Amino acid sequence: MTTTNHFILIILSMLVAFGPRFIPLRIFSTREIPQWFNEWMKYVPVSLFTALVVKDVFMNTKNYTFVGFDYMAKILASVIVVAIAYRSRSMGLSVVFGLVAVALLAMTFPL
Repeated sequence: MTTTNHFILIILSMLVAFGPRFIPLRIFSTREIPQWFNEWMKYVPVSLFTALVVKDVFMNTKNYTFVGFDYMAKILASVIVVAIAYRSRSMGLSVVFGLVAVALLAMTFPL
């Protein structure tokens, strides 16, 4: 691949990433968003985050099988993070404790 091809690839990648963000912004900047849509959208971040976490904790991404308790370190770290997040209501504290929990539990249980 030449330098020109790399540059074209970068520009096209930028357009593909920019389009889905700009088009809805352009459409909805002049219209009133219905209340039911705003109520529905409150649940989207939680559901997406849950789907990502559950996939990472309970699924083997090499062959996409349910691993169950084979990944005990991730499961225990998830429980610790949920407990800390519930008590502290702090995302930063939860992330730090989650990373520490995974590091310490990975020494005990296989990942």
